[in-house]
Amino acid sequence: MRWKVHGERSIYESEWVCLGLADVELPDGRRFDHHVVRMPGHGAGAVVHDPERGLLLLWRHRFITDTWGWEIPAGRVDPGETPAEAAARETLEETGWRPGPLRPLASYHPSNGIADQKFHLFAAAGATHVGDPSDAMEAERVAWVPMPEVRQIVRDGRMLDGLSLTAVLYALAFGELDSSGQ
Repeated sequence: MRWKVHGERSIYESEWVCLGLADVELPDGRRFDHHVVRMPGHGAGAVVHDPERGLLLLWRHRFITDTWGWEIPAGRVDPGETPAEAAARETLEETGWRPGPLRPLASYHPSNGIADQKFHLFAAAGATHVGDPSDAMEAERVAWVPMPEVRQIVRDGRMLDGLSLTAVLYALAFGELDSSGQ
C-alpha cells in the first residue's frame, strides 16, 4: 500500500537537519500529519580490517544518549564528495590511519519510517598510519581491536551506534573482513 502525500511544510531547518510535517493519506482514506526528518547529505563509514590487528575502532561518548561505545570511523558526505571518498577522509581524520582501497558493503536508510537519512558502508583491507587524528575531539581512544574482542563487544552491547553495528555485522555475516571471512 502506498500512502498519498498531499504536501509537506517545514517546522525547523538547519544545515544538519530539517523537521517537517507531511500531510499524508492512507489507502483507506484516513488523513493526518506525519513528522518527517530530512537529513541534508548522506553518511559514510568504513570497516577497516587488518588480519593481524583486528578492526580499527573509536571509543567515544555520545552526549545525546549519554553512552560510551565502540564505533567505526564515519561521518557526513561533503558536497562534491563521493561516499567512498567521505569514508576514507573520515577514517583518516578520526583515526590518523589512511584506509586501504575501499569496497562497498551496503547502503541503507536506518529510520525510514520517519527520516530520509542514508548511510553508505565500506570495507577496507588494512590501513597506513599517517599520524595523529586531525580532530582530537572525535574519540577518547583509537584502537585496533582483535576480532574475538570485536565479537564480544557486539555480544555485550558495547557497540551502540547503529551505523557501526550494521557495518560490522554485515562484514562478519558476509565474510567481508578478509579472504578467509575472519
